[in-house]
Amino acid sequence: MAPLVQSDALIQIDLTPQKPAAKPAWLKARAPMGETFHALKKLARDLNLHTVCESAHCPNIGECWNHKTATFMMLGNLCTRRCGFCAVPKGKPEPIDHGEPARVAYAVAQLGLAHAVITSVNRDDDNLGAAQAFVNVITEIRTQSPGTQIEVLTPDFQGVAKAREMVVNARPEILNHNIETVPRLYRVAKSGGRYERSLQFLAEAKRESTAHALGPIVTKTGIIVGMGEEMHELLGVFRDLADRRVDILTIGQYLRPSRDHLPMSRFYTPDEFAFLKHEALAMGFRHVESGPLVRSSYHAHEQAQSTGLIVDKQ
Repeated sequence: MAPLVQSDALIQIDLTPQKPAAKPAWLKARAPMGETFHALKKLARDLNLHTVCESAHCPNIGECWNHKTATFMMLGNLCTRRCGFCAVPKGKPEPIDHGEPARVAYAVAQLGLAHAVITSVNRDDDNLGAAQAFVNVITEIRTQSPGTQIEVLTPDFQGVAKAREMVVNARPEILNHNIETVPRLYRVAKSGGRYERSLQFLAEAKRESTAHALGPIVTKTGIIVGMGEEMHELLGVFRDLADRRVDILTIGQYLRPSRDHLPMSRFYTPDEFAFLKHEALAMGFRHVESGPLVRSSYHAHEQAQSTGLIVDKQ
């Protein structure tokens, strides 16, 4: 063994604050502006409604809002979980506002939406109450805007079967629950979530709706990349989802909301997003939306139509 050599040389460490790497050109979105954008923002404020577009710092807010597409977020603006990637504020939420579903439906009707996307924060303090809010908003939209297709993006309700069944039996056109990341990263990225529980949610929703006289509803999920996962792990998740007969998959780039959130490992290139889409479609998904700026509700109406399972009401 070679002898250890001591050195008096100092190792210098650069303590100069490092500038964050510039975003690639394909990740740049236009700043939100325009008459429609401001009108929708005013409508949400007047009705005391939250949008996940704002709360989650979505990069597509300008494009979507100017096309009169917004994802309304119910059950307040404080989430009971602390997911490492999510920009939605965390804390102890206020009591559930039972008048909120009617106000959301009114906004949907006023905007004349062909396809409405409704989500919520996690309410682990009241899973059945949260599920009832989704049931109520589906009922209210059907009453106030009967030509609108309804997509709900729900929490996992902590695996409470009755909560899931309530939403499935309300028959939204699309039932979305995001898988978010690979199993290895759940502990740091999706606090309070369980990978197998999310898979079971999607599988049971498909099974329960298939047993209904009206047949299966479309199921959907989304994943964000760039948090430290490996390509083979992503493909493994895709296979798990395809085995549960999930119809629509969205794949988008993770963008770190702040220094308090999970670090971003890298940017995926457009070619890599194209590869992931190709692989997922080969596994049997009916539609895959894959790209740097893709989020769950991005081009949601077009996603729904492309499955061939939903008839446009308008």
